[in-house]
Amino acid sequence: MKDWLWWRDGVVYQIYPRSWSDSNGDGVGDLEGVRRRLDHLSWLGVDAIWFSPITRSPMADFGYDVSDYCDIDPLFGTLDDFDRLLAEAHERGIRIVLDWVPNHSSDRHPWFEDSRSRRDSPRRNWYVWRDAAPGGGPPNNWYAVFGGRSWTWDEGTGQYYLHTFLPEQPELNWREPALVEAMHDTLRFWLDRGVDGFRMDVIHALAKDPGLRDNPEIEGARPGRFGQQHVHDENHPDVHPIVRGIRGVLDAYDERMAVGEVYLMDPTEVAKYYGEGDELHLAFNFSVMKTPWDADGFREQIERFEGLLPEKYGWPTLVLSSHDEPRHASRYDHPEHGDARARLAAMLLLTLRGTPFLYYGEEIGMRNVEIPADRLQDPVGINIHPKASRDPERTPMLWDGSPDAGFGSSDPWLPFGPELGRRSVAAQRDDPASLLCLYRDLLALRRETPALHRGSYRGLDAPPGIFAFERRHGDSRVEVALNFSDAPQRWQGSGGPVQGGLCTRSGAALPGDTGVDLGPAEGVALILPGG
Repeated sequence: MKDWLWWRDGVVYQIYPRSWSDSNGDGVGDLEGVRRRLDHLSWLGVDAIWFSPITRSPMADFGYDVSDYCDIDPLFGTLDDFDRLLAEAHERGIRIVLDWVPNHSSDRHPWFEDSRSRRDSPRRNWYVWRDAAPGGGPPNNWYAVFGGRSWTWDEGTGQYYLHTFLPEQPELNWREPALVEAMHDTLRFWLDRGVDGFRMDVIHALAKDPGLRDNPEIEGARPGRFGQQHVHDENHPDVHPIVRGIRGVLDAYDERMAVGEVYLMDPTEVAKYYGEGDELHLAFNFSVMKTPWDADGFREQIERFEGLLPEKYGWPTLVLSSHDEPRHASRYDHPEHGDARARLAAMLLLTLRGTPFLYYGEEIGMRNVEIPADRLQDPVGINIHPKASRDPERTPMLWDGSPDAGFGSSDPWLPFGPELGRRSVAAQRDDPASLLCLYRDLLALRRETPALHRGSYRGLDAPPGIFAFERRHGDSRVEVALNFSDAPQRWQGSGGPVQGGLCTRSGAALPGDTGVDLGPAEGVALILPGG
């Protein structure tokens, strides 16, 4: 496939390194553990790995508080370990995407330590410092995502510094040219080593209102972050030239990619981050992830974003689970059809137009794990409420049925949960009826079928409860029908002989034409003549 472009036509697999595989028995996954498990990803058929943060960090927010952008945290290994992993992944045709955290650093980063050392520090303006408001108190009414006000008082220099998240995560000032160049250099460090792309954390927050004006309060809402309209502390128009500058760094290298965490629930705003092909290559559209289990809901969100993307440069992302959101097998679980829904979600994810992002463990149907209060790790769960914790979706990968699940430690940083011994790679790999084998089959079908990895999208008529669409590229054509209802349904496609495809129900024979009887939470992808 001479026109294959890995980040557009391939599939990205997210690894949360702490929970993937532990090579040294300390209870935390590491790079050597990933290297030893690369064969799983080759067998599965993914095209790239996205690593949640592995750079040096005090781990106040598990790597999203960076103390050195150009080194590997010792918890995960060394730069030599990374280089070895990168080389072996590339030998398998697997690209590497790193998490890059441009909005804030750690308060232990040398840049911030210098910035807070004195008001006339050369790096003072690399962060956002302000005097107290008249009469005392924080400079404005902004609140942090992780609780409390967005400002922390620094006694040594007599000013407040800004932080969107924890006080240990001071905000970088992207209006300072020297900081911009220093951050661009951190990208070049990894690009020169051969890294293929970056997932860019909270990219929409890089520019704040230069006057730091108060956010408008929502009438009748409780005071706090959710009681404000965030018009001055995120998604400021000045963010777009910043993103264009970042894109310029990547464009100096061949086939490199930037996917942005644009955590805005308005797809209209998300689509703007593609620019004119000069901003992000991809932007996460989280409105799809937030969609309830409903055929019309998914169709509406998919088609809305399709209509908003720039025609020439826009390419969607597809994601249902991540390290920040409950696993979709839990969100969409059902007492009778839970496993069937997980299978249907796999077909949804891997047949729609766009780049799919898989979250580790979803290929074996991992669910969220209830975390005891004394085992909580996430600062969100600790500072705000245990129910807000992201720990349940970050538990260790289940490789086999042994006491340590093949993870490498029987006492990992988060508990395995009750599914230990029931769901695992080993239990599913040799079972052609398993969810794992369905993922593998879908990935193979997607790669082998131009309509699925490159084709256009067109919604098709269907009865209530069924989401149906056509994918087409040249002579390659596929029709997909997904029954989101809990009852059997009949779907009649456009007609024509079925030449191949897949059904989510194991062992089900493909129909001869596009008249299909679908069971509850059942789907088909049918290869048809191109016409």
